[in-house]
Amino acid sequence: MARVRQVDTILDVPAERWNALTGTDQPFIQHGFLAALEASASVSADHGWQPAHLLVEDGDGRLVAAAPLYAKNHSYGEFVFDFAWANAYRQVGLNYYPKLVNAVPFTPVAGPRLLAADDTARALLAEQLAGLPAALGVSSLHTLFGDDLSTQAMSGVGAIARRGCQYRWYNRDYADFEAFLGQLSSKRRKEIRRERKRMQDAGVKVEVRRPADIGADLWQTLYGFYGRTYAVRGQSPYLTRAFFAELCDRLPDQVLFFIARHQGTPVGMAFMMVSRDTLYGRHWGCAADYHSLHFETCYYAGIDYCIEHGLACFDAGAQGEHKIRRGFEPVATWSNHVIAEPRLAGAVDDFCAREADMMASFQAEQRERCNFDAQPAPRP
Repeated sequence: MARVRQVDTILDVPAERWNALTGTDQPFIQHGFLAALEASASVSADHGWQPAHLLVEDGDGRLVAAAPLYAKNHSYGEFVFDFAWANAYRQVGLNYYPKLVNAVPFTPVAGPRLLAADDTARALLAEQLAGLPAALGVSSLHTLFGDDLSTQAMSGVGAIARRGCQYRWYNRDYADFEAFLGQLSSKRRKEIRRERKRMQDAGVKVEVRRPADIGADLWQTLYGFYGRTYAVRGQSPYLTRAFFAELCDRLPDQVLFFIARHQGTPVGMAFMMVSRDTLYGRHWGCAADYHSLHFETCYYAGIDYCIEHGLACFDAGAQGEHKIRRGFEPVATWSNHVIAEPRLAGAVDDFCAREADMMASFQAEQRERCNFDAQPAPRP
């Protein structure tokens, strides 16, 4: 008979058992990434992310399904925006917070959210997740940026599906960056060449370093760049300095820093992660606002890296219609939502249905603006 339980830290779950269920080498759902968030206090009850991971074990105590799960008292760091839903709860005299979020904190990257040994275990996990709001007396459960299996499982238990749109670059076996540019319109080729030349003329070069190649002083500089991105908006950074140390200890082979130097001096950086076939752009920062530095560090250098290393895809992060002009393509993303209050569940369902139609039209319009008819089929 299956046993279902929750734990308040992933550090209590053996890494090899968790990772055995992921079915992917995508870094964000790996035990090491989630553990680094908790061990560094980037994720904690004090920051509004209380770990409450859901586990399913078989009769022999073997872990057969798991979901990264958090109790939250705000909606920041999710990238699927539900502030209007929280306001609707207030208007009818109900509390929206706390809510439950089945997601990877601060990470709008589509991937597994319901980890399972097989379809039966995944279906049981989905059923248990969907029942948590009523069982725990909270407003809702939100599965964010799920892959196809996670989205299908949650839809199968009645969770409301919500559609979004992101942009990804696909490698069509380009020999080099110029071969990629050759697939773009003349106008876009000129724009990109102009932006890259601006960096070259300024003497800015981007180098790629792994954690072992970064000394203490450079670490401090890079984290300062990351923190400045938030400071200019009057916010504190989501990730602590300790997070990067923890992550590099736990997943050293999947961490990359793209460091922009002006005459040898670091002026900007992009923190990225890598899997077998995909480069993931995550965070960016710089010493000051330089024209085109963001595009060179976060996009063009990443495309160069993908071509050089034979990676199939570059997922450069959430949002950003400007990515279309730089060779990225629109793709649909999905989240699923269980709303406990019947009076509001119907309204949210209706909203998501209308929004999905709008997002489908928007994605089609974006597809017409890009230079590619369809994304390449996944490589075997």
